[in-house]
Amino acid sequence: MELNSGYKQTDVGVIPEDWEVKPLFSLSTEIGDGIHSTPNYVKSSEFYFVNGNNLANDRISINDSTMCISEAEYKTLRKNLTDRTLLLSINGTIGNLAFYDGEHIVLGKSAAYINVAKNISRTFVSYCLKSRPTSLFFENELTGTTIRNLSLQSLRNTPIPLPATVEEQLAIAEALSDVDELIGALDQLIAKKRDLKQAAMQQLLTGQTRLPGFSGEWEVKSLGDLFSFSGGYSASRDQLSSKGYCYLHYGDIHKTSKTFIDVHAEHQDIPKLDIQLKRVSPRSLLDDGDVVFVDASEDDEGTSKHVVVVNKDKTPYIAGLHTLVAKSKTDELTHEYRRYCFQTTAIRGQFLFYAVGTKVSGISKTNIAKLTLPVPSHSEQTAIAEVMADMDAELTAFEQRRDKTNALKQGMMQELLTGRIRLPLPEALKKA
Repeated sequence: MELNSGYKQTDVGVIPEDWEVKPLFSLSTEIGDGIHSTPNYVKSSEFYFVNGNNLANDRISINDSTMCISEAEYKTLRKNLTDRTLLLSINGTIGNLAFYDGEHIVLGKSAAYINVAKNISRTFVSYCLKSRPTSLFFENELTGTTIRNLSLQSLRNTPIPLPATVEEQLAIAEALSDVDELIGALDQLIAKKRDLKQAAMQQLLTGQTRLPGFSGEWEVKSLGDLFSFSGGYSASRDQLSSKGYCYLHYGDIHKTSKTFIDVHAEHQDIPKLDIQLKRVSPRSLLDDGDVVFVDASEDDEGTSKHVVVVNKDKTPYIAGLHTLVAKSKTDELTHEYRRYCFQTTAIRGQFLFYAVGTKVSGISKTNIAKLTLPVPSHSEQTAIAEVMADMDAELTAFEQRRDKTNALKQGMMQELLTGRIRLPLPEALKKA
């Protein structure tokens, strides 16, 4: 490949002539990992034992499941962490990163600490560690099969492209930090919009708040009055491919944030099962308006997961293993209203009440039929569904904007961290 003037080929790709590629250890004063033993835990304290799974989104995540240790244990086991320290997960999930900002923590062996030298921008190094070239380097260096591991030696030898001046490092870090701030602001806005939607559902779908022009009592119906329930056709994920008939795997219901599947619009992305259709019970073939619930979940939140099927073209669509198919007995619930009416706290509480199991909980066809639901008139259902759909559209617009900004950031990282685009230095940095 012919190089542009002023650029050179290196282990991390093409970079400017005045840049260098240096191993991470030469940009650090110390690199190490956490303790390889289990500390003595206490019930409550301000001192914590954290591992690689506590590192995410540049922060140390301390929550209710984080184990506490005593102050004495902390003083004995703590590592040399400073305001120049970056933390990185090196076991299991590789590459999660956090800035250390003085938290009272003892590190476990699945986390490494990198004390960045004073003449190097800690933020610049953090972006390099999150870049694609570094991810590829880590992938090639991993050991282990079931649980992957990145050795300290490999971490120390990680190649980092380095601008000639700290001022250019700071300029690059500042530009990428600005985009991260925008993404963070969008994440906060999306979270707020989701909370507002959830609050609106609790009010409108239970009749606590009525839309203008509506009054009167709602009937309460059992799901057994409204639907008949049946199971799906059993097939494993390994049997699915891009050939055959559309197949709804219960895992795909768990992982989606949507409450409906449009078979026509999403046909290409829906997994397929190559099978003779006559082997599948008609009760397991999904029609327009059918509601499909999961009958197994590893957590309480998943017990009420479901999707409504939009299938106006009557495309063969097979309900899968661990699903409960709800087919209408009556037309009392509009198809659009079904996308929202099973999401209230009251309905989720009923699912939890009837769920059975320990490690995996689930609900049976007999018990799901016992759940009750308040049913407004068709016109009020339509009005409520329109309000909720407008909120969904607004949420989707913000999520798309966030995703586009994330894509922009990835492109910026590729260009800025290799010097393909050189930034003008702000006056403040020129004087630094």
